Formats: sequence, structure tokens, C-alpha cells
Amino acid sequence: MNDQRRRPTQSTSRRPGGKGAPQGRPYRRPQKDPVRMLAFDALRAVDERDAYANLVLPPLLRKARENGDFDHRDAALATELVYGTLRRQGTYDAVLARCVDRPLREVDPPVLDVLSLGAHQLLGTRIPTHAAVSASVELARVVLGDGRAKFVNAVLRKVAQHDLDGWLELVAPPYDEDPEDHLAVVHSHPRWVVSALWDSLGGPRAGIEDLLEADNERPEVTLVARPGRMTADALLDGLPTEGGLPGRWSPYAVRLTEGGEPGALDAVREGRAGVQDEGSQLVALALAAAPVEGRDEKWLDGCAGPGGKAALLAGLAAERGAFLLAAEKQPHRSGLVARALSGNPGPYQVITADGTRPPWRPGSFDRVLMDVPCTGLGALRRRPEARWRRRPEDLAGFAPLQRALLERALESVRVGGIVGYATCSPHLAETRAVVDDVLRDFTGAAELVDARPLMPGVPALGEGPDVQLWPHLHGTDAMYLALLRRTA
Repeated sequence: MNDQRRRPTQSTSRRPGGKGAPQGRPYRRPQKDPVRMLAFDALRAVDERDAYANLVLPPLLRKARENGDFDHRDAALATELVYGTLRRQGTYDAVLARCVDRPLREVDPPVLDVLSLGAHQLLGTRIPTHAAVSASVELARVVLGDGRAKFVNAVLRKVAQHDLDGWLELVAPPYDEDPEDHLAVVHSHPRWVVSALWDSLGGPRAGIEDLLEADNERPEVTLVARPGRMTADALLDGLPTEGGLPGRWSPYAVRLTEGGEPGALDAVREGRAGVQDEGSQLVALALAAAPVEGRDEKWLDGCAGPGGKAALLAGLAAERGAFLLAAEKQPHRSGLVARALSGNPGPYQVITADGTRPPWRPGSFDRVLMDVPCTGLGALRRRPEARWRRRPEDLAGFAPLQRALLERALESVRVGGIVGYATCSPHLAETRAVVDDVLRDFTGAAELVDARPLMPGVPALGEGPDVQLWPHLHGTDAMYLALLRRTA
């Protein structure tokens, strides 16, 4: 969570007419707005249970539609309120800190969630000022009680005195004095994340600002047509009129242009297609296209959960008559992998196994993908709350695991075979530092392979031989890929 906030959740009074209720005139019951109630419930789940909005929101929206409370526009507004509030939380906290007479950590978390929702409506949407304030106050009356609703009203009226640009001039430190702190406030990223992304990206201010802005944009929903089960053309034909476009880079990708619920599509329900960022598709395709010496019969996905890359690899392997083993340490995630691979036309097996202590013999595979656990800093568009949860010290926790998984992957592949090391983080400590360290331990036994030619048509892939994708350059998550060949 943002450092200005605190985690403990205190109880809140929801009793109408509680302390602070107006006296001397008839009491008016607060009106429940289902859109803002749902947004508040989603934010509380994110705060209280460390839930992810992309997992919490869909079932809430589905239930609201089933109850007849929502139409398409209501769902779109609720989604914008939740994701917009989470993405801009750092900026809104800086604004609210100027409008509240005590540190934000001393404000009850439910009150702060209502204030943040109100700040987003005032500063991040086209909702008229009076409507944003009144709707937020009404929400506060429902979920907090009349007394704290007065507090919300007073704070939001202060917020409404400036637009977003006006507030940024007041709360963001000058760029010349502290560039990283300035960008952190303006673009709503923790300072250490700004620093890490800038180190990984390199280049002038314009590049990092483009990246930070892309992190705050709503990403397209991208589908993958699973080889052997469906083509991208057939997937496109099954969408509503003008509902999709081909992917930019992957021949299996389809971009949804009208949003909607992917799970409602027959192809997705039946497993012939899935939701998968195009960057993840490119990683799997590059591994499958890398040249190997000799046979090409046994493939391994050593960290397969939840199954997206494994399903794509399984389809590609089946086209060549190859076998895929998908291994996942967590039993519930290996169940997701099995579901994703169900119906694959070729031979495969899903097992629950720890990639750092593999049950297979060394040198068993011709191709190995190791998509390692990481901080997830490359997917902040999709999981905006992750930026507030991660800490620099998390890197030290992931580092030994990432190195161990890459080492076991190199031991699992035969001489002449290929290993793909992938991570959804651009942080140098999780990408090149890991690969360089492991290569030193395998001096003379492994070498880097240039991955850039294996992503044909994709621009701005850097100096190689590894590849770092970027949201602002490629429209994908910030996926990293290094390909290594076992030489001895």
C-alpha cells in the first residue's frame, strides 16, 4: 500500500442517523448507488485482503448484471472507478494530504477509499463537479454514516478547487530538484519503481514519461487462438461486428476493441482461445522458433501456472509431433494449467512439481521455458495495485529462486537444446543480472542466443541478444526473454 496509508482497518458505523446525523429536520435515508457501492466494495477487498482488482471485479460485475442492477455503461463506469482510483492512488494521496488536517495514515481506510473514489471522479473523469461530490457524499452516508459523510464532503470540496494540472503544480516537487520524485507524484508510481524502470529503460526523460503514462492507461484485452484448436481468423469471425482486430505481432493474437467480458465468448469458455497478453505470446513463439541441434521431441514448461504459455506451447508442440510436460509447484495452479491444456490435440502431461527440485532426469528436454516468479513490475497496467504493494526488498526474496530455476532449466535441457528465461518484470535485478550470474556458473556449457530475429516485425528490440518488451513501445506487458543454448 502507499506509505501515506495504513493497513489496519477499523470498524465503521453504517447505522443511519448515527453520531453526527442532522438534527431538527426530517431524516432522509441515503440512496444507494449500485455503481459506486460496487467500486467501494472492490477497493475494500483490495485493501483488506490484498486481493487483485482483476480477480475481484469480474465476479462482482457478473453478480450485479445477474441481479439486474447493471447495464453495459454501469459496468464500464464501475471498472473505470476501480482501476482509475488504483492507478492514480499515489497522485490522489498527495492531493488528499493537502486537504486533510492530519496524516493520511490516521484516516480510517474505508474513509480514505471513499475520498479516493471521489478524487478520481473530480480529477480523473468528466463527471461534473457537483455530481462527483454529491455521489461521494451519498456513498459515505451509506457505508460510513452521516458524521463521516460531512468530513468527506468538506475534503472533496477542497479537492474540487483545482483540476488535476493545478494540483500537480502544487504537490509535485520540481523536476529540476528531484526528477524521480517529480515523476513519482505526477505519474503515480512509487519513487523506487520510477528509478528501477528508468534504469532498465535508459534514455532521456521523454522515454520514461511515456512508459509511466502507458502504465496508467487501460490495456486492451488480447486473446490467443490456441494452435490446433482454433485460428485467429476464426476467432475474429466469431466476435461481434467490428469487435476485434488482429494482433500487432503474434499471428495467434486478437485484440478486443469493444471491451466486454471475454469469458462470455464461446471460444474462451470452450478452451479453444484464452486471454493472453501479446508479450506472453511472443515469448512462447520465440522459444518454439529457436533453432535446436538434433531432435525436437520433448518440451518443458517448468513454471507453467496458470497455463497460458503452456497452452500455446502445447499447441505448437502438437503441430510438430512433440510432447509437452507442464510442471507447476502449487496444486491449485497446476489445476488451472490442466484446464488450459484440456483439449490440446497433441500429447502432453501436467504435473505438480517444484522446478527447483525437478523429478525428471537431467538432459531430458529439447526446449525448456522457465517463466519465473517475479515482482510483476511489467504488468502494472493490469494490476495497478501491485505497484503499492511491492517493496525494494522483495527483489532479494525473488533472486535466489529465479537463479535456481534457471540453473535447473539449463540442467534439464540436453546439449544443443534451448532454454527460455522469461519474466514479467523489466527490473535489471530480475532480468540480465540473473542471466549473467547463471551464465558465469555455466561457463563453457551455455551461451546466449539472439532472440530478436525470433520476433519478426517487432521494432525497438534493443541491442540484444536478449529482448525487453515495453508497454509504450510495443503495446504489451514489459516481458523479458533471454534464450540460452546448452553447449556442453
